[in-house]
Amino acid sequence: MRAVKSCLFCLISYCENHLQPHYDVPGLKKHKLVNPSKKLQENICSRHDEVMKIFCRTDQQCICYLCTMDEHKGHETVPAAAERTEKQKELQVSRQQIQQRIHDQEKDLKLLQQEVEAINVSADKAVEDSEKIFTELIHLIQKRSSDVKQQIRSQQETEVSRVKDLQEKLEQEITELKRKDAELEQLSNTEDHNQFLHNYPSLSALSESTHSSSINIRPLRYFEDVTAAVSELRDKLEDILRGPSKNISLTATKADVLPPPSEPTTREDFLKYSVKVTMNPNTANKHLELSEGNRKVTMTNENQCYLDHPDRFTKRWQVLSKQRLTGRCYWEVEWSGRSVEVAVVYRSIERTGDSAESSFGLNENSWALCCWPTYYAFYCDGNRVNIPYSVSSRVGVYLDYREGILSFYSIFGPTMILLHKVKTTFTQPLHAGVWLSRSTTNSAEFIKFKKSNN
Repeated sequence: MRAVKSCLFCLISYCENHLQPHYDVPGLKKHKLVNPSKKLQENICSRHDEVMKIFCRTDQQCICYLCTMDEHKGHETVPAAAERTEKQKELQVSRQQIQQRIHDQEKDLKLLQQEVEAINVSADKAVEDSEKIFTELIHLIQKRSSDVKQQIRSQQETEVSRVKDLQEKLEQEITELKRKDAELEQLSNTEDHNQFLHNYPSLSALSESTHSSSINIRPLRYFEDVTAAVSELRDKLEDILRGPSKNISLTATKADVLPPPSEPTTREDFLKYSVKVTMNPNTANKHLELSEGNRKVTMTNENQCYLDHPDRFTKRWQVLSKQRLTGRCYWEVEWSGRSVEVAVVYRSIERTGDSAESSFGLNENSWALCCWPTYYAFYCDGNRVNIPYSVSSRVGVYLDYREGILSFYSIFGPTMILLHKVKTTFTQPLHAGVWLSRSTTNSAEFIKFKKSNN
């Protein structure tokens, strides 16, 4: 008859009929019964023919009580049940780590699915916007419209393919982790201490994850630069095409899902992203005088002869850059006077009045570093952060639009000191901005680099 239980004390497997005394006889009731096992003899010490109920921690093996008197004398020994309890705790920790990794990676998998949807939506919108713009110039740029559509779709296919490859890798690792978890669960449920301890070393070790869980999900702007390029072409393309041998190329912005590019670390690295920044006279308050090719702004007591314009700041002594900031940008501002603000601003900021909505750093549409002769302060949405660093007359600003990074630096020759860093999600077109306090000693100038990408 088939055995139904094995006794770890008798070291015999019993069928249902012969097992009954273990349920009826008081002395036998104390015996440890487990599921039928073919490996009961492995619980017998080959040297002393005694049951091995002791675990030698020195040699990491099960032994009998006689072994403690000869070859294992003086070793650190504990009951096998006690060692099983300790190892069971370690096993539970391993399972928790696996389950956490499964949870994290399933979360990442969901984010990647959202990433695919975001790429598709952004690509579709870029195609739609491009077609509308090219319709206005249909006779001149019909062929170019087809080219742009093809580039967007090609880039879309590349990005979706990249994300799906990563999804497949995550799914494979999750499957492997679940298999490992099942093995550990089976080991955890093993009632035979010796079998547990025998199999534990080969199953408890965890392999390193090949996947990084830092997945950054960006808003739907993967092909925004294409739309921006087409918008600029709408205004300039007619004149350009009338010139001799003018060639225009549009390149879709590469939207890397993982990993994001590393940030620059030295001033030389930052200067690789330097951009030309000039101020837009249509935004300047009438008490601000622009000079040096609109790179320098100075506070004056007299109104400048500016025409009325809806983009002009009417009460705040502020001005915005002419250039729209996208991708990775770096620029520096040389300032002097009593107090100056170096800012990064959404184009939609309020222009009229003297309220918080029109003031750099006092609303959610702007980020501003205020420079005084003895200290700095950073403002955003009305919140202030004092920055007790040595003040320099030159401030550097680094922007990574796609990654949502904005950093301000104090410049001392080749040395850069990080003053404040913002990690956010930019949702609108950005411009550089300057605010001057009401003192004719105040001025700010965007530095013109000899070597620039723009």
